Amino acid sequence: MYLSKYIVVTGGVVSSIGKGISSASIGRILRSYGVDVTAIKIDPYLNWDSGTLNPYQHGEVFVTEDGMETDLDLGHYERFLDVNLSGESNITTGKVYSSVIKKERKGSYLGSCVQIIPHITDEIKSMVRKIANETQAEVVMVEVGGTVGDIESQPFLEALRQLRNEEGPENVMFVHVTYVPYLRAAGEFKTKPTQHSTKELRSTGITPDVIICRSELPIDNHLKEKIAHFCDVDVKAVVNAPDAHSIYEVPLNLNRENVGDYILKRLKMEARKPDLYEWSRIVDSLKKDDFKVTVGIVGKYVELEDAYISIRESLKHAAAHHGVKVDIEWIKAEESLNPDRIRDVDALLIPGGFGERGISGKLDAVRHSIENQIPLFGICLGMQCMVIEFARMNGFEGANSTEFNENAKHPVIDIMLEQKQIKNMGGTMRLGAYPCKLKEGTLAHEAYKEDLVSERHRHRYEFNNDYRQLLEDKGLVISGTSPDNFLVEIVELPDHPWFLGCQFHPEFKSRPNNAHPIFRSFIKAAIDKKKAKNV
Repeated sequence: MYLSKYIVVTGGVVSSIGKGISSASIGRILRSYGVDVTAIKIDPYLNWDSGTLNPYQHGEVFVTEDGMETDLDLGHYERFLDVNLSGESNITTGKVYSSVIKKERKGSYLGSCVQIIPHITDEIKSMVRKIANETQAEVVMVEVGGTVGDIESQPFLEALRQLRNEEGPENVMFVHVTYVPYLRAAGEFKTKPTQHSTKELRSTGITPDVIICRSELPIDNHLKEKIAHFCDVDVKAVVNAPDAHSIYEVPLNLNRENVGDYILKRLKMEARKPDLYEWSRIVDSLKKDDFKVTVGIVGKYVELEDAYISIRESLKHAAAHHGVKVDIEWIKAEESLNPDRIRDVDALLIPGGFGERGISGKLDAVRHSIENQIPLFGICLGMQCMVIEFARMNGFEGANSTEFNENAKHPVIDIMLEQKQIKNMGGTMRLGAYPCKLKEGTLAHEAYKEDLVSERHRHRYEFNNDYRQLLEDKGLVISGTSPDNFLVEIVELPDHPWFLGCQFHPEFKSRPNNAHPIFRSFIKAAIDKKKAKNV
């Protein structure tokens, strides 16, 4: 069995405090020391995965290479650590209990009364250790979702407490992320929430080794000393993480607080010289704003940006690659596309989604792009809308997807053959990485500069091959297909500045240090469009 070190990240005071970014940032810092790092996200909800959760409640569903629908924090981990994580890196209460019940049904417990302790906690430890053994990582970041004190997280905290005892205190450490509010009326920061949160954590038998204090503004050393005194930690272990302009600045901010050195010493790991130069260069490139382009995202869940977090970050990566800044105009798909609202938009993007709500707005965006020669990027459902509207504009009146109209006159988008007999909704779509063959002389081929690529999918419906030749005769270009040429993966229009739709989700593979090729091409088209307008 491989011996990894574990860094457990918990949160207190309020939810959405930034545990995921803190965990990813610590991982990034350790990577700069040459440490091999992987990550785990524990979600205490009973769902087996994130696939059927409402984006308004949970944000984006992130898809891994192996086809698991996971929490959006795995996207942060992949982007910050520049690694591909497996679906097993997202542990939920549903997965844990499901595994235990299966074992109980097989008689694995030899007639024992199955209980939270030891059976559930043992299963949690087994899942965590499995990731460590499979990845052979030197350090495993383990983020516990929710807030300390939640009933749902108690078995996980107990399991991780046991893990520390079993692996040894030099191999397991705890980082607690809390909130230090600033009361403007009183003109001072308040440490009581952090004190109470740490006390709650200690009541579970866990004493934090590091406390990361999230705050709107930087806190001073006097405040750090106060927190260290009342929370019984080393003053050097009280780390401030004030609000940053960009999430990518957080590793640099934490590094200035010497987090890496402290952790390496605490875990008795070899001290190495850190190198965050490349990451600093990425942050600098993301700050450039001499030239700005505006991308309008026509989506169903635009009230909650986290529903499109990977798309947002991919646009930023691509803009930084070109040395420009991207401003995003969030456009509700349910509303008619207001020409005044998008007058200054340099490009449009239609993201994925499910259901009929908002489809009319997405179709309006396709028509507007074609009629006004605005660069348009469609992803998953976005690509399907591009096909539907193109068909309608070229004589196929009543063209639609059978997802919205089972009796459509021209079902140019139809449910995949293998999906027709499926009744259960969770984890049954076409998920994960699949190869895509590119056609030479197309936007896609020019962007990738490869003949065969691999991209991640999450869909049930597809381009209906019955209309393939008919729509190609009208000018639609099929620039990407499955290797057997059966599934349509990418569509384009040749007589357009930039019109590309893909059935897969390229946003899941973009990195701040390696922007996705299609996003780079899309932003370049937006730059060209803006420059042409300013001539």
